[in-house]
Amino acid sequence: MAPLTFIFSLLSLSQLFAGEAATFTIINSCDYTVWPGILSNAGVSQLSTTGFSLQKGESRAINIPSGWAGRFWGRTLCLTDTSTGKFTCQTGDCGSGKMDCSGSGATPPATLAEFTLDGAGGMDFYDISLVDGYNLPLSVTPRGGGGPNCSITGCVGDLNGYCPSDLRVMSDEDGGGRRAVACRSACAAFNSPQYCCSGEYGSPDTCKPSSYSAVFKKACPRAYSYAFDDKSSTFTCGGSPDYTITFCPSPNTSQKASSSEEQGASSSDVPAVFNSTMVYEGAMEDASMPDSQVLCLQLIAAAITALITILPLW
Repeated sequence: MAPLTFIFSLLSLSQLFAGEAATFTIINSCDYTVWPGILSNAGVSQLSTTGFSLQKGESRAINIPSGWAGRFWGRTLCLTDTSTGKFTCQTGDCGSGKMDCSGSGATPPATLAEFTLDGAGGMDFYDISLVDGYNLPLSVTPRGGGGPNCSITGCVGDLNGYCPSDLRVMSDEDGGGRRAVACRSACAAFNSPQYCCSGEYGSPDTCKPSSYSAVFKKACPRAYSYAFDDKSSTFTCGGSPDYTITFCPSPNTSQKASSSEEQGASSSDVPAVFNSTMVYEGAMEDASMPDSQVLCLQLIAAAITALITILPLW
């Protein structure tokens, strides 16, 4: 029985190498405090932390297990009621009444970073989504992975000032003048099947970009602007990379010093944004798995083959 036990041990070890935990580093580059929120998808365990605060310039690293799927977002203009102790935010609030979201998602509008780790084919899938609206700039940068579509994505421009008037969320802050603090999606604003991609518009063939989603897409061409906007907005990485999520990233973050700036400036009526030429350094390397992991798996496979061959002799 010893050889069989050893084979099973090797098989378990091969599964360990197939998918590793990823380190997510969340950075606040905004000029104000951001309270990140985290929600796991249905059927996926919640992480040990589901909400915290980041002062200007602060960062926090979180280890996330292989196979996790869920979303990150930023909450802004938050406070704790001194009489009730209830924690609330003007944008991105998750309704938990405390800093941890504890299984509750963001109240739209909110800019989302969505992930599925170690999904189909062992690949990670991720995107920036404006389907539920927008509240602050956000980017995702893979570190250490590879593949032809393993690149930085995000929405860098501050869209609140460019938001159509009928989508704007206004707020009073400290008795000052009213200002835009978020931008609703057309679905949230009008609750129409045409904008929500529901009912007779519930398929890619019938639900098309609207004039409202076009505003988001023009400003942030790599982000989801409506429900079926996935051809240009879903990104994949192999090799168990780590990720950096940045609130209010610099427009030049990870941009190659190439001719991309010469290929056309941003439109005058929208802020600076990521364009289709912005690619994470190393993204084009064909490295679905690091060489060390490949070697380990090859050695494990060879050992299993050898043991199966000699097993009848035991």
